[in-house]
Amino acid sequence: MSGDSRRKRAASEPVEVLVAPDDETHALSSARPLATTLGSLFVFGRGIAGLFWIGAFLLAWPALADEEHIAADERPFVFWLVLSIGVLAALTSLVFAWSIWRGSNLARVLVMCGVTLSTITAASSYFANGEQITIQTTLLTVSLDILVLLALSSRDARAWARQPRSASARRTNVKRSRKA
Repeated sequence: MSGDSRRKRAASEPVEVLVAPDDETHALSSARPLATTLGSLFVFGRGIAGLFWIGAFLLAWPALADEEHIAADERPFVFWLVLSIGVLAALTSLVFAWSIWRGSNLARVLVMCGVTLSTITAASSYFANGEQITIQTTLLTVSLDILVLLALSSRDARAWARQPRSASARRTNVKRSRKA
């Protein structure tokens, strides 16, 4: 090796290492890591994609309701249920993207848990039901989920999200990132 103090990250790490305070001072600087920025942008992209899905649902609803043989008296309930869940999911993604951008460790961890469940669901649907993974179905969402996991689970993203910041320091950090 070339004497570089930074070594390649191990495939698995003990829990003690993951929950211990970060001693990587380079990651604790006030500059937002690229991994955090990309993770936030990917989560934002998922939220925007959710809004497009809602638009497509609104356009396809009459034909979809006929195809699924939904009774006329149940159509308004089903429509508003699906619409409200979709809007809530899209807005939640957008709020999480903003929170990750601002440095929230809780939002980072919740998003990683959510995309892990999404990936597991797609994989189990594939293995158990033979559901195809195509561009029209789940390929795009699974690939975005994996990119989000890779970005938000990096050491720099973890260290930056865990560092204590006051509200004024966060505002200053946002101003610094806009200048760069």
